[in-house]
Amino acid sequence: MKSPGQLKRLPQHVAIIMDGNGRWARQHGLPRLVGHKQGATTAQHVVEVFVEYKIPYLTLYAFSTENWNRPQREVRGLFRLLEERLDEGISLAQKEGIRIHHLGKLNGLSPKIQDAIRRALELTQDNTRMTLGLAFNYGGRDEIVEATRRLILKGIPAQDIDETVVGQYLYTAGIPDPDLIIRTGGEMRLSNFLTWQSAYAEIYFTPVLWPDFDKKEIDKALTIFSQRQRRFGSLAPE
Repeated sequence: MKSPGQLKRLPQHVAIIMDGNGRWARQHGLPRLVGHKQGATTAQHVVEVFVEYKIPYLTLYAFSTENWNRPQREVRGLFRLLEERLDEGISLAQKEGIRIHHLGKLNGLSPKIQDAIRRALELTQDNTRMTLGLAFNYGGRDEIVEATRRLILKGIPAQDIDETVVGQYLYTAGIPDPDLIIRTGGEMRLSNFLTWQSAYAEIYFTPVLWPDFDKKEIDKALTIFSQRQRRFGSLAPE
């Protein structure tokens, strides 16, 4: 397998659905929250690998608007984990030159978590080596609804609304659409992730559970991406 440095084409934006923490914990006879903790450690390692590979945009799907339907004990544990790991994340971001960007609603989150997220955004806003999107309390359909509401409130005439204008009101405004979406854990669906932005993304599904997703698996995904022919609706060159 070629290393990323030998590949002809690398994605500019990789987005990842981090799935399989609970199943990983069950396979190891551990509580689900331990799986989430191991998943958080994996996320840090994955960020470091993508920084090394000079991928300028990485987005991680951390908590969806549907995840509120999980048992409250698990939801509270996820929030505590976010609080615990954000300071570590900020330190890594400052060390590696990473700008943290939040995708999703702050409303509904505790004031403590809202403050922690705002602090992460403020402290890293001038970093330029990578933009790390954290999709937390995020839903793709909800994002489109929110963008529509903002367009209406701004009073933008209907005839002036096109894809570019809509894009300016999404959480990813100013960020290119993902070239590659990776989902771990074996499920083959996008689960309301980047619904608008994924229109022409290459999708890579792997059965590997998120806590076991490592540099070797990243290399495999990037190699397969480099072998795909991206047409964006046009015909392949003859």
